[in-house]
Amino acid sequence: MLHKKMEGLVVVVKRSDVIIVGAGIAGLVAAYECLNQGKSVLIIERNTEEHFGGLAKLSFGGMALVGTPLQKRLGIKDTPAIALEDWNSFANFGADDVLPKKWAEQYVHESVGQVYHWLANLDLNFFPVVNWVERGLYHRGNSVPRYHVLWGTGYRLVERFEELLKKYLQNGKLKYLFEHKVTDLIKENGRIVGCIAEQEKTESKDLLFYADHVIVATGGITGCLDKVREHWYKPWGQAPKEMLNGSHPYADGLVHEAVSRHGGNLTHLDKMWNYAAGIPNPKPQFEAHGLSLIPCKSALWLDHSGRRIGPEPMMTGFDTNELCRRISQLEKPHTWQLLNWRIAAKELAVSGSEHNPMIRDRKLVSFLKEILLGNHRLIRQLQKESDHFIVAKNLHELVDKMNQLNGDQSINYEVLKQEITQYDDVIKRGKGQWNDDQLRRILHARSWRSDKFRTCAPKPILDPSAGPLIAIKLRLITRKSLGGIQTDLQSRVLDKLGAPIDGLYAVGEAAGFGGGGASGFKSLEGTFLSGCILTARAAAKSIHENLS
Repeated sequence: MLHKKMEGLVVVVKRSDVIIVGAGIAGLVAAYECLNQGKSVLIIERNTEEHFGGLAKLSFGGMALVGTPLQKRLGIKDTPAIALEDWNSFANFGADDVLPKKWAEQYVHESVGQVYHWLANLDLNFFPVVNWVERGLYHRGNSVPRYHVLWGTGYRLVERFEELLKKYLQNGKLKYLFEHKVTDLIKENGRIVGCIAEQEKTESKDLLFYADHVIVATGGITGCLDKVREHWYKPWGQAPKEMLNGSHPYADGLVHEAVSRHGGNLTHLDKMWNYAAGIPNPKPQFEAHGLSLIPCKSALWLDHSGRRIGPEPMMTGFDTNELCRRISQLEKPHTWQLLNWRIAAKELAVSGSEHNPMIRDRKLVSFLKEILLGNHRLIRQLQKESDHFIVAKNLHELVDKMNQLNGDQSINYEVLKQEITQYDDVIKRGKGQWNDDQLRRILHARSWRSDKFRTCAPKPILDPSAGPLIAIKLRLITRKSLGGIQTDLQSRVLDKLGAPIDGLYAVGEAAGFGGGGASGFKSLEGTFLSGCILTARAAAKSIHENLS
């Protein structure tokens, strides 16, 4: 690789067929497909080699897939037509959302072939159950179960592509450049022909890299809390004063801004996929680093004062976006989940590969034991590591510890006791008299076989045999951008008039998972990893056709 000094710039005179900015799963899939077509690829990644794979490596590995053989084996009748109706109900697309609508149609029609079967051919398989998430609250969500969990989680997904790409490293067709931040694109005669990068830890600034095509695979903007607040959805009012970062600080929209400077159209940056149940990461790697819990369906969700949030009870599994809206409009930015050990052992989970080692490491027997006997390991781990996870022998002790964590007396014992007792009294009346929406939804969740194993049959929370009691202090936690760089169905970046910008592509979250906002207002969940794969494969196919 030849370097030349030009007016203070270090020019890297080395042309690749394709430059990919970002080594997350969208970038890795795009690289794999381009390399298989005989192209040379340079991947420029801002993070260290240790974090190869980005957030995908830390993810749970869930994907919303339509009409799969696994669904059919479980008796689930799913079709692209059904899925598209579900998608449109949640998306609430506007009249101008032409490309997002097209990407949604492409997703539901192609996820089984372009994702499910394609991954199977790469020796990546799914756990033999299909979960039912985002069932919908006020609007139709997933009308059938379609959430497939990759066996080995996102960790195995990244590990497999690292294996697949190794041979291209050895033959020189693939190069990685870690710890380099792309700051701008290079445009010549109306075409993107490369990018400018810098190595933040050294004085190596303004390194120029050239290629026939550049693919942006940098993720979204939700790793920068200032950007989240700037683009907060205005009808919801002001963003919460306290939020946790469930993305990564490098997901800051820096390359989005570069694309915009060169004419690319950014859309729907106010559409985000955040979660309602975050706690501070006990082992933080950056400021406000959070863990995203999968909250318990059978827990009571309370406001800062210990009152049950209503009038509609808050409950996970039906409409995550609505949970975030309601929490963002509360008086205080934190909430509580109150439950007992029995509920936690069956229902509590933490999103991601790190806290699901039995699935990540593909230990089937150990995983089944935890499902059947309870995930006591995780509860003890959170009890030990997190001050936001409070365990107490009785309600008096619990209230004292909750107020101690808050540093005030905002939780009143009598108020909290009344809230729990009222709920417990409904349960004691018997199933035929369960006139409570949370209980009705619990019964609905338990009607699907895989969810039944992870949802408790209702019993009083203050039942002494189900203790000790647990309270978890929660905040909103950022996760994914649903908007981004606008692209066509070939993942080509479009300008503000809708014309492709020659040589420039965007994939995955950077492209709003296709078209600058394929999910619309809210996602059916599980559309992210699979959206990365679909958009990346579309970009590689387009590049191949243009270079052939």
